Amino acid sequence: MNLHTWWIFAVTVFVLCGTPGPNMLHVMTRSVRVGFRRSIAAMAGCLSALVLALSISAAGLGAVLKASPMVFDVLRYAGVAYLVYLGIKAWRGGDAPIDVGSTAAIAPSKRRILFRDGFIIGISNPKLLLFASAFLPQFVDLTQPQLPQFVILVGTFALMEMFWYAVYAAGGRGLAGYLARPGLRRVFDRVVGTIFIGFGLALLRARP
Repeated sequence: MNLHTWWIFAVTVFVLCGTPGPNMLHVMTRSVRVGFRRSIAAMAGCLSALVLALSISAAGLGAVLKASPMVFDVLRYAGVAYLVYLGIKAWRGGDAPIDVGSTAAIAPSKRRILFRDGFIIGISNPKLLLFASAFLPQFVDLTQPQLPQFVILVGTFALMEMFWYAVYAAGGRGLAGYLARPGLRRVFDRVVGTIFIGFGLALLRARP
């Protein structure tokens, strides 16, 4: 891959990944509630969904979504429902109390739940598939083998995304001490809940 092309892609993706969205908000709130190290399971779930979506898009599913509005709508409504559910849960303070100091190992089943929730948040956004199908091909040289180029592009995207997960999770962990106060926790929960519901409603406007 041409180094200049990769550099443009890397800078664009770095800025894109740093923009607040459902994945970043989810990682930050998990870090607030269970700590940075425990939130790595949520990061892994979000990242797995991202890599899967980008890989599927590289294989051509983006074109299928554009050609089949029904498939797109199924993904879209599933994403809307889950984001709204998370928003209501956060608004009502449905999560466990914030862990501000415990370093005990988290139970395996809990890790699976954190991973699962992160994966669902990531994979339920059909706009990621559409974005990947329209964005990635612009940086592929059709005169060269395409598979190695897609591997480089997807790998770069994943590294940038993981960097921002760590940044958001670290910031969320810094908030944990303040949010141990019930009054501040209630405000935080309601702000997060409102944002998640807003993401869900915005997803209703997504179109192939």
